[in-house]
Amino acid sequence: MKRALCSPAFALLLLAGPALGQTNTGTTIGQFMLIEPGARVAAMGNAGVSMYEGLQSAYYNPAAIGRVTRFQALFSHNAWVADITYDYVALAIPLGDWGTSYASVTALNSGDMDVRTVDHPLGTGERFNVSDVGLSLGFGRQVSQRFSAGAQVNLVDETIWHSTARTVTFNIGTLYRVSEGGLRIGSSLSNFGTRGAYDGRDLRFVYDNVPGQNGDNSTLPGIRFTDSFSVPVLFRVGLGLPWKIGREGRALFVADAFHPNDNSESVSLGAEYSLRDLLAVRAGYQGLFLTDSEVGLTLGAGLHGELDAYSYRVDYGWADQGRLGSSNRLTVGIGF
Repeated sequence: MKRALCSPAFALLLLAGPALGQTNTGTTIGQFMLIEPGARVAAMGNAGVSMYEGLQSAYYNPAAIGRVTRFQALFSHNAWVADITYDYVALAIPLGDWGTSYASVTALNSGDMDVRTVDHPLGTGERFNVSDVGLSLGFGRQVSQRFSAGAQVNLVDETIWHSTARTVTFNIGTLYRVSEGGLRIGSSLSNFGTRGAYDGRDLRFVYDNVPGQNGDNSTLPGIRFTDSFSVPVLFRVGLGLPWKIGREGRALFVADAFHPNDNSESVSLGAEYSLRDLLAVRAGYQGLFLTDSEVGLTLGAGLHGELDAYSYRVDYGWADQGRLGSSNRLTVGIGF
């Protein structure tokens, strides 16, 4: 049984090397849904599909929520590149023997930018912004002692000035522990859903059907139709291996393989060392084998503890973004 489960996972990791041919980079909408919110996993190379410790893991694999047995709330802020802000809020609600449900809100905002045209390259005097919102509802269940599964539905809303594209996507995932406290195997399919097209007042205009003709209506209403675009579907499969170090130390090694529909395949690796389940340091590397990759080293640290009937977690993650600089994430979680 163990060999049957491990062999396909290792094969997928090895096959996620450089893929020949043309990629579909830049052909999908809703890219903000691919920005990982959790600082802990971000510091470990964003290799989180096999992790199940808390609500933070649900983004990477909905099955992880099946192991959450208490109310949890999570708040994450990401100082993204180019002064873009990204915020994420999630709440887990245990349902007893039925499993655990959760909800999350994702928000991204570019801030105000100048409207520039060919005739006015320095700006027209107008300002615009890009704002994205994702609303998600999910459910996970511990099917057996070692196996859990989960699903999530997302309403994705992407707005550029006064034009909006809206669509619905779905996430599904499974998580299996080969042994108690041993190897974990996780897989998930994210953002599988319908295509979306932009609509809004910015696409409406007036025109003169027969210019120069007397009596002609020169203010006929018109509308521009945009193509419909796919969403960024992402398949993840990964392994996680915890390792005890002495009486009070614990290490966790993770590896994920990614197969997106709008980029080339890649692999991410990460590691965490925690002392007394209180203080943790982390490192990772993301985007191995990714064509024209601008990402790489990740680092971070975290603090976890208990106060009476409450638990808390504070995590920080830093990630290299190549020529775009770096990103910084801060995540605060509470359990009660």
